[in-house]
Amino acid sequence: MTVVVVVLVALSAAAIAAMVTWSIAHRDKPPGSGTAGEAVDGDPTPVPAPVPAGGPTWSAVVDRIPLGVVVMSSDGRVLYRNASAKAVAGTYTGLLIDDAVQVALRHALAGGRSREQLELYGPPQVAVVVTAEGLPGGAAVATIEDVSERRRVDAMRTDFVANISHELKTPVGALAVLAEALGGESDPDVVHRVSERMVAEAHRVARTIDDLMELSRIELGEGSARDAVNVGDIVAAAVDRSAALAHTRDIDIAVLELPDAVVVVGDRRQLISALGNLVENAVKYSEPGGHVQIRVRVEGRFAELMVADQGIGISASHHDRIFERFYRVDKGRGRDTGGTGLGLAIVRHVATNHGGEVLVSSAEGEGSTFVIRLPLAMLPAGDSAADGKSDSVATSEASE
Repeated sequence: MTVVVVVLVALSAAAIAAMVTWSIAHRDKPPGSGTAGEAVDGDPTPVPAPVPAGGPTWSAVVDRIPLGVVVMSSDGRVLYRNASAKAVAGTYTGLLIDDAVQVALRHALAGGRSREQLELYGPPQVAVVVTAEGLPGGAAVATIEDVSERRRVDAMRTDFVANISHELKTPVGALAVLAEALGGESDPDVVHRVSERMVAEAHRVARTIDDLMELSRIELGEGSARDAVNVGDIVAAAVDRSAALAHTRDIDIAVLELPDAVVVVGDRRQLISALGNLVENAVKYSEPGGHVQIRVRVEGRFAELMVADQGIGISASHHDRIFERFYRVDKGRGRDTGGTGLGLAIVRHVATNHGGEVLVSSAEGEGSTFVIRLPLAMLPAGDSAADGKSDSVATSEASE
């Protein structure tokens, strides 16, 4: 896939260079002053077929290309910038990119060809590839390609392979060690302890595989129902799912706000899984004796399902990545809690599949608030907010 993208980018750059070259060489010549494929007035550049009357200009075409394009004349003057190249102007990032473009173009005017990748740490973090080469007639062209998204996807893919390998290798390795320890052991107490540990590690592998399969089904939309689902039922099921764990850790789960007859359309099982993951995480990452609070509010055409805790919180630097598969803020603590690292990825995909979103507000040491926003199937009787649309975001309201 990456090779195909690179080839397409190279072809696009070559096409742009050809178009710009022709445009510069013939900018003072009327259309149709030569025959298609032939030189004009001794100019060795073939002349393309004339653009039909009323057709797009070359600059209009190049302006639609996501690559930034900058053309410099042989005497160092910038002759042309397309819309994408102009879009980065006026910012700190744009200044750094423009400096790199100027250096690359002057190198190209001297007969060289360059390709440089810039890592701009922002925020936001940006990766840009600047290439430049000479054009017939002594000019030079540079292209600016934003590869940030491609780099992010590649990093996620690499992290996923490494993480899934580690997540499965650790319990499988533990099972092998425990099985060896069990061989030839005659003490009933030792056998019992080792066998219990083996069962726990086997369940850990099974949970990881189950969550992976669940996430794959959600991503593919396989078997997703579209039923009217009462949000109150979702909350009750999610709380019940974490009741035993909360009791063990002495965590109080309280439903503080739950309007009547709030209904969304979707897959009941998926919605319970999403909210259940948020409640379970809130319990796991709260200190013993802590409180987890759940609220449901109607804001415009959306239902907001809010889960707040008073736990360890999440640093702002991690907010953009916590919904990735297997991403853990604290890897050691994450494994101690028995999580698979897939819960928040499931939450995000469920919300997206239902036309909603998931928001987070958290600070390290101050707890976290997660909100799932879902479109309403109907508004509660007497609610006049049908025509409004909330811009509210997740705000911590854990203290009451």
